[in-house]
Amino acid sequence: MRKKNTEQIGDVIRQFMRLNGIETPYYQHRIVEAWGEVMGAGIQRYTSNIFVKNQTLHIHITSPAIKQNLLMEHRALARRLNEHVGAQVIEDIQCH
Repeated sequence: MRKKNTEQIGDVIRQFMRLNGIETPYYQHRIVEAWGEVMGAGIQRYTSNIFVKNQTLHIHITSPAIKQNLLMEHRALARRLNEHVGAQVIEDIQCH
């Protein structure tokens, strides 16, 4: 027997998360976790205090050279991180 009102499980989960207000925090957490995966261990070693606020990823960087490189490519990096998690979570990256 086939049901007429079938939905994909992924769609049901996303709808549940949206209705319960946990979709945004979930994707923000995924962006923070994705930083190390996307950037690699070499850059992750020089970063700390990573968090998302107002669609901006804030990162403390201890290496001036890495900080300068990230500042030049912040828009492209934001795009890569969003693609990695599969959602539009951040619009910008600020290095401190």
